[in-house]
Amino acid sequence: MRPSKRQPNELRPLTLTAGFSRNAEGSCLIQCGNTHVLCTATIEAGVPSFLKNTGKGWVTAEYGMLPRSTNSRVPREAAKGKQSGRTQEIQRLIGRSLRSVVDLKLLGERQITIDCDVIEADGGTRTAAITGAYVALHHAVNYLLRTGAIKQSPIIGQVAAISCGVYKNTPVLDLDYDEDSAATMDANFVLTEDGRIIEIQCTAEENPVEEAQFSALFALAKAGIKELSAAQKKAMES
Repeated sequence: MRPSKRQPNELRPLTLTAGFSRNAEGSCLIQCGNTHVLCTATIEAGVPSFLKNTGKGWVTAEYGMLPRSTNSRVPREAAKGKQSGRTQEIQRLIGRSLRSVVDLKLLGERQITIDCDVIEADGGTRTAAITGAYVALHHAVNYLLRTGAIKQSPIIGQVAAISCGVYKNTPVLDLDYDEDSAATMDANFVLTEDGRIIEIQCTAEENPVEEAQFSALFALAKAGIKELSAAQKKAMES
């Protein structure tokens, strides 16, 4: 039995609130059980130097955990003077995931930055951030279309992410912290709506991963992504 009493293929209660922040060009508050992430999109003129005069835009992300998003205080990384390796790895993952479904030429020479701030953490913060960031990005692109800054949406696909793992010898979907900390293997799947792979992070905690185990997790992930994609569409229509 899972600590949350969920079935192996059951997502945590999910809420996506588009337009949560009134000041940002795009935003989404994603709540996956007790993991809550606020994603805000900012549009800026200009692009990084390596893209100047190419006609292409850029989509990037920043990620951070608020000090009391966990049971004990997480010191602000700004106070330390540098980001942790984990933070850098996660925000690069978010950026790569979003760019995989954007035609940068259609965006023009402007940058969209998605800030993903973890308000409450209970496992799966990076996957929740990707799922919410896509809605915030969509919201920001709608702003560009509405104001006439662009004529055609640069978004060419839909992306979401979910964690899976083996908990007490059972493949399960959408790990919370209690499951993640006790899982014998876990994986983060970043997939398109139709199940194509953008990125998979898979780690064995004890024994090497058997192909059958991985296949079971992949099947769970694809089903979970379909549910997440439907929830994204509903949020984007509101």
